[in-house]
Amino acid sequence: MTKAGDLLIHAVGTACIADAGYDANWLRDLLKFLELKAVINSKPERPRAIPKDRKLYALRYLVERFFHSLKRFRRLATRYEKTARNFLALIHLACVRLWLN
Repeated sequence: MTKAGDLLIHAVGTACIADAGYDANWLRDLLKFLELKAVINSKPERPRAIPKDRKLYALRYLVERFFHSLKRFRRLATRYEKTARNFLALIHLACVRLWLN
């Protein structure tokens, strides 16, 4: 999670959707500073759960399902391709195949 702050500085949008692994006060403060809505599930050890937008949080599940379906392609999951260009081309092909089904 050390790089999350560096990546969020370049974020474009209105909300940041993440799972409980990103539930940290410093990250929530950074999101507030960047004027992004924090849609993060609270960790169980928090004394009081911080409320979240459930409709936005449900979108995270769609993204998780998409990456899970991409990992069904063995060549992508094991990263056989040596160059980033070829790997990206395979990702495009896999996405087209998923989209057509």
